[in-house]
Amino acid sequence: MREEVNCSKNREKKKGMVAFDLDHTLLDHKKGAITPSSLEAIERLKENGYLVVLASGRNMYDRYSYDYLKEIAPHALVQMNGTKVLLDPLEKQEVLMHSVMSKDLLERLIRFGKEHHIALGTAIEDRDYFTEEEQVVQYDLNFVQESDRNFAPVEELLKEEVSALCYCGGVEGAEALRKNFPELNVFPFSRDTGADLLEKGYSKAMGLEKIAEVYKIPREKTLAFGDSFNDEEMLLWANVGVAVGNAIPYIKEKADIVAKPIWEDGIYLTLKDLGLI
Repeated sequence: MREEVNCSKNREKKKGMVAFDLDHTLLDHKKGAITPSSLEAIERLKENGYLVVLASGRNMYDRYSYDYLKEIAPHALVQMNGTKVLLDPLEKQEVLMHSVMSKDLLERLIRFGKEHHIALGTAIEDRDYFTEEEQVVQYDLNFVQESDRNFAPVEELLKEEVSALCYCGGVEGAEALRKNFPELNVFPFSRDTGADLLEKGYSKAMGLEKIAEVYKIPREKTLAFGDSFNDEEMLLWANVGVAVGNAIPYIKEKADIVAKPIWEDGIYLTLKDLGLI
């Protein structure tokens, strides 16, 4: 089910649009923080009249992500890989587009996860709804060295409006999901630690295009930064697609520019070289 809102209000004119992925693009997982130079670059972009968009596979309103959303304070948000698009995400939270996964598909995914011992689910507000809870805890311990999940029965997801799911695990599980659910996009995480699961037809690029239409920003004045498979369409759609230096090789091949790694101030230096800050 897809809901779209016609936003015909006059918007403040912007020089252009710059979009950023979060994980491994703005967020340095080695330090568990957004790189300071990237935050400085974002503030300068705003001061210089550019529209800043955060484009993430995450639900930025869950308890693991909301602090990052507040820190970046973007003008617009493309979340869960384009299944939900919002303007002024911290204040008005004006929904531009929202897709909800069908209950039939969601039920089949939950059943498949249980039958094949594949950990998948999502976090909504302060609750975590997953199959194979022990695998999810181990996943957390492996990659962030702690786990404070507040699990609820995964079947309760059927009562919620779910746009996308997260798979926690290796390549084999992702391939099994791709094979058995051809209606899904299965976007592997950049470090082969899991994947985003969403219905086909949605992407970060679609979200950026809708935001650009509302703000009347021509495509030739758009730029995007990313690092992984779910950023491919966004980087190809933008007039200038930038792969950060720590991006996977596949994405570097697709990009117009390959920046330095984020811990070497790659985003800041690229925007400065391009004359945007």
